[in-house]
Amino acid sequence: MTRTAEFALAAALTLLSMPALAAECQSLTAEGNGYAVCEAHRGDDLRLFLDNAEGQRLGTFDRVEEKVAAEGKTLAFAMNAGMYHPDRSPVGYYVEDAEEKSRLVRSAGPGNFGLLPNGIFCILDDGFSVQETLAFDAARPACRFATQSGPMLVISGALHPRFLTESDSRFIRNGVGVSADGQTAYFLMSDGPVTFHEFASVFRDVLNVPDALYFDGNISRLYAPSLRRDDFGFPMGPIVGLVVPADSGGN
Repeated sequence: MTRTAEFALAAALTLLSMPALAAECQSLTAEGNGYAVCEAHRGDDLRLFLDNAEGQRLGTFDRVEEKVAAEGKTLAFAMNAGMYHPDRSPVGYYVEDAEEKSRLVRSAGPGNFGLLPNGIFCILDDGFSVQETLAFDAARPACRFATQSGPMLVISGALHPRFLTESDSRFIRNGVGVSADGQTAYFLMSDGPVTFHEFASVFRDVLNVPDALYFDGNISRLYAPSLRRDDFGFPMGPIVGLVVPADSGGN
């Protein structure tokens, strides 16, 4: 059995030993690394958050929670959702409530965002998508919410060509992948430092998604009441969160 097959089998057995994922987060182990994984499904109230009603950056899970609490709702989970400038504005394309807030960036550039191909996570009325930037630009789907980040982790079932198995670049990482039918979005965060290759392999070999997108590295944070997590750190830019009725308790 090849190393990749062994990795996929061990991780799959870990998932099979877990309860079925619902609208909450659970833990998994793959190739000796721990991860948190959360799911959202078609029809769920999944949103992106950036500013409050006065145009001020939300930046923290507490402020997002306050925003949805005004609707009688709460967060099942949330995490940072794309790279941002020092003023915490999105680096690339950003759509909220069907309104474009930040333009699409097509060119290469410094850092992970510019490690082409990068891509866009899109929340649609009938599901989700992760698309490479130029393919997204050609199709221009009607996203209710969208965030651009990079690099792509998995592209049509293949890992990004720049990811190396022998890499020594390790960081805590988070990202999103979408099922082949577009009905499920998986949000993954590593518990500790991992390489791009290790991280992307979980999306491809464990979660079985054909396309996945990197959100960020060292600053990555997760809010997940079901895992008793409310990660602390500096204020963030875009945040993705699954909104549920408050009487559900976010669990």
